[in-house]
Amino acid sequence: MYIRVISLGTKMPAWVDQGVREYCKRLVGDIRFEIIELPLPKRNGANVRTLIKKEAELITKQLHKWPQAKLVALEVKGRRHNTESLAKRIVEARDIGQDIIILIGGPDGLCPQLSQQCHEQWSLSDLTLPHPVVRLVIAEQVYRVWSLLNGHPYHR
Repeated sequence: MYIRVISLGTKMPAWVDQGVREYCKRLVGDIRFEIIELPLPKRNGANVRTLIKKEAELITKQLHKWPQAKLVALEVKGRRHNTESLAKRIVEARDIGQDIIILIGGPDGLCPQLSQQCHEQWSLSDLTLPHPVVRLVIAEQVYRVWSLLNGHPYHR
């Protein structure tokens, strides 16, 4: 199965790309991880609603590639998971042959209509985290789930 993150924003710091690559390299077997970066629309004084709508359109164009995937919106008010409950969600999708796509909105958040179309909304924290850190946290948590499912000592 694939767990894909669709995120707005490119040109992440080198330490983010290196960290994500390291966790991807460690994943062997039935779980793969991928980040799809989409360029942010030009801000040029556009109002927030217009920008969020343009961002949603960019994301939606990508979603057509994987019509059967389980869609998850990252939202501050979404459901929080511990490692075991996250593993359960991933196993449920894997066991029915479903990929997971996690959506990360732009600087002003994810379009509410797009978030509502998702199967689930997850939260990483009540804190507002910068996008580079979110990518790395998700990659690490996917690896942690993999290690739990495979009896690897990383998850203790």
